[in-house]
Amino acid sequence: MDDPLRTHVINLLTKAEAHVDVRSVLEDFPIDLRGRKPEGAPHTPWQLLEHMRLAQWDILEFSLKAKHVSPKWPDEYWPSNGKPKTAKAWDRSVRKFLADLDAVCKFVRDPRRDLFAPIPWGDGQTLLREALLVADHNAYHLGQIVIVRRILEGK
Repeated sequence: MDDPLRTHVINLLTKAEAHVDVRSVLEDFPIDLRGRKPEGAPHTPWQLLEHMRLAQWDILEFSLKAKHVSPKWPDEYWPSNGKPKTAKAWDRSVRKFLADLDAVCKFVRDPRRDLFAPIPWGDGQTLLREALLVADHNAYHLGQIVIVRRILEGK
């Protein structure tokens, strides 16, 4: 890929340049901490992961599909349960999250897609704006997951 802007956006989405590495944080998260919430914290790591997954999926679908209907805010963007039903539920959510992140990177990489053109069914959004929104939202909540883990581990 020769386009520096596309390369920078992909790096922002996937690399640990200014943030932590999303894959290592989510794939190696301790099982016993996934459904725990420190005193005073609003969310468990599970709720944060699921929120990230749902929001990223929504942004991806909106970016690519004219007929996409977003979930109801805020109820359908946050899981009501504080912990995953099984360890496999966490792993499934991480896989879906990473697959959708890869799909965002795919549309950013595609030179046939104009990152600056307004999305026809939107109200001024562009693919660049949506990719940056994913990067910003993921960084924010991934940081929360890291902090919650550190508090729960007493570090």
